[in-house]
Amino acid sequence: MTEHVQQREPGRAGGRVDERYARPIFLATILTGSFMLFLMQPMVARMALPRLGGAPAVWNSAMLVYQALLLGGYAYAHFLARLRPRLQAGIHIASFAVAALWLPIGLTGAVLPEHVSPAIWAPWFLLSSIGPLFFVVSAQAPLMQRWYALETQRGEPYALYAASNLGSFAGLLSYPLLFEPRLTLHQQSLVWTAGYALLVLLVGVCALTIPASAVEEIPQERSPPPTRACVLQWVLLAAVPSGLMLSTTTHLTTDIVAIPLIWVVPLGLYLLSFVLAFAVRRGPAGTFINIAPLVLLIAGGFAFSSGSTLPLFTATLGLFLLFTIAVALHTELYRLRPASDHLTAFYLAMAAGGVLGGLFCALVAPMVFDWAYEHPLLIFAGALLIPQSAMIPWGARLPAWSRWLLLALAILLSFAADIRPFGWVDKFDALGMSIAISLIGILFIGQRVLFALTLAALMMSYGGWTTLNQSREGARTRSYFGIYTVSERNFPPSRILTHGTTLHGVENLTPGEELEPTSYYARRSGVGHALASAPVLFGPAARIGIVGLGTGTLACYALPGQSWKIFEIDPAIVRIASNPANFKFLTSCAPDARIVIGDARVSLSRQPPGKLDLLAVDAFSSDAVPMHLLTREALAVYARALQPDGLLLVHISNRYLDLEPVLASAVQRDGWSAMISTYSPEVGEFGHNLTTSIWVAMARNPRQIEALKSASGADAYLWRPLVPRRGFPGWTDDYASILPLLEDWRNWVPMR
Repeated sequence: MTEHVQQREPGRAGGRVDERYARPIFLATILTGSFMLFLMQPMVARMALPRLGGAPAVWNSAMLVYQALLLGGYAYAHFLARLRPRLQAGIHIASFAVAALWLPIGLTGAVLPEHVSPAIWAPWFLLSSIGPLFFVVSAQAPLMQRWYALETQRGEPYALYAASNLGSFAGLLSYPLLFEPRLTLHQQSLVWTAGYALLVLLVGVCALTIPASAVEEIPQERSPPPTRACVLQWVLLAAVPSGLMLSTTTHLTTDIVAIPLIWVVPLGLYLLSFVLAFAVRRGPAGTFINIAPLVLLIAGGFAFSSGSTLPLFTATLGLFLLFTIAVALHTELYRLRPASDHLTAFYLAMAAGGVLGGLFCALVAPMVFDWAYEHPLLIFAGALLIPQSAMIPWGARLPAWSRWLLLALAILLSFAADIRPFGWVDKFDALGMSIAISLIGILFIGQRVLFALTLAALMMSYGGWTTLNQSREGARTRSYFGIYTVSERNFPPSRILTHGTTLHGVENLTPGEELEPTSYYARRSGVGHALASAPVLFGPAARIGIVGLGTGTLACYALPGQSWKIFEIDPAIVRIASNPANFKFLTSCAPDARIVIGDARVSLSRQPPGKLDLLAVDAFSSDAVPMHLLTREALAVYARALQPDGLLLVHISNRYLDLEPVLASAVQRDGWSAMISTYSPEVGEFGHNLTTSIWVAMARNPRQIEALKSASGADAYLWRPLVPRRGFPGWTDDYASILPLLEDWRNWVPMR
């Protein structure tokens, strides 16, 4: 469909609010509603952490619920727009009143049932908790634009959609920067309730601007309805950016750098792309249309690359790629917009596309792929959909056979650049081959199919063939909770488990060497001393609990007569660690250990009290922070699981956050005794796969802490008191923020 601008009839006077104020009122209403909508998203997800667990995929499930509710809200607005305007206003105000029964915003008392996956339960839990509120607020943006267009002299309403997304962006960004660091969840809920009341008032004022001549008229469609092909195009143009936003988040946090709050950035850029694409000034959007093919060749080529050597540079390229594709495709959506009498149908199709993109990334891809293949696939789809103009005109005039021959050459070069089957192909030759593929891609700009296929060859040249080969060999496992890779390295000979860019365990493969604890669990580490001292502290029948299995390295400390119980959220990790072909720690050292599947905090709360002597908490997902496992309430769960003289060990090594103040505040506030141990391998220990680690030991009985220090022998000097941070209140389920804990950005490098 070509761009269509509705012919407007002269409007009659008679609006019940002066027309001079109509546009500011509608603008304020749309900004307020969108701000609240995207303020609600992170706030509710934060509330749900203690109930659902801390898996990053839980946030993806929450995002999918939001997209589904948005689709429902847009469908409701589309239905409402067919009624008499006065009836529309009455029903919408009544819907606000019904949804207000769910105020103040919060969660139901339901608890995740045992043996039920959060992937299945989370959507129903969130829907029952905030569904009506999100539903009615999400409808206000398209509905207010429809009401605005009822007065034909006001001009086209689509620019108000840019304001809507600007409000969404402001709400999203303000939560981690303004609301979360300053307010408890209860206070945030009250602020949101006040905003809801303001929104109802603004919607009521907007209803008063409906022209008197229109309040009892049934809206008539005055332009041809969109064809099915056009609606399908709307859906596809909306689905690719929506999916790419989620796949970029997965790609960044899995294979590049798991910076805290990184999920905010792709979502924020996605929202900003609508602001540019639907703005009155068309210059910036046109610029992104023009540069999109070049950006795809420059940044899209790294879709398979881990970005491990230059993580921030690679992450920046990936984010710019997302923004460029989103602006280009949303600009094409704007070009294909219908007249305002079909406005709600247009937004309904866009919402349907958003849900399809979310379903593909959040549910389909984790079940079908063992790696984040959805990311390059969506980039490829973007290359097929973005508008293109030939950069080199004579490229399209080449004979068809020569163009397909050039494509075949690009594919062969991509294989040689990545696999390097010949001894003379070094990294500089491979770089030259990738550049040659890029030049072929530039020649094909304007020929969408050939351009997209050449881009695919370029992506394969930067690690694509290697990634496919790892999938073929079965070296990688993907679950709802992450992507794990088992690989080997030559020096020192070892087998490693990585979750994204983060090391999760190492087994030495040096011939003749005994099975020894490695990485963060070295014998001189805090947890090493604690577990080795368990017979001294608790006797020969010590009861040991471990939160987080990894490769099962801590099982090396198991002794006959001890009882071991391991809490692990991901069944895929259990399968990896239980297979001696991968790692021998668990099967050789603690074959009788009981493994409890589920979020550790939820599982521990179900255990009988006082049944553990020592509990080691080591539950990081990639480098994501298990915030709900470090709150005051979580520590109370651990204290309940331990006997009165029990010992708690918490692993707080992290590239991005200084977590010592979190536990130091708990020590001050709740009467724990504690010490912290920072262990770094010495020169003589090089080659044993040992890693710097930071462990905190905590106990209700201060004598246990002193006993642990004494049992550490010559390494007693590694233990020191925790240092609290002035003004930092610690974390609770009601209040937690990571901003005061962020470390210097120069520490943001991958751990291999």
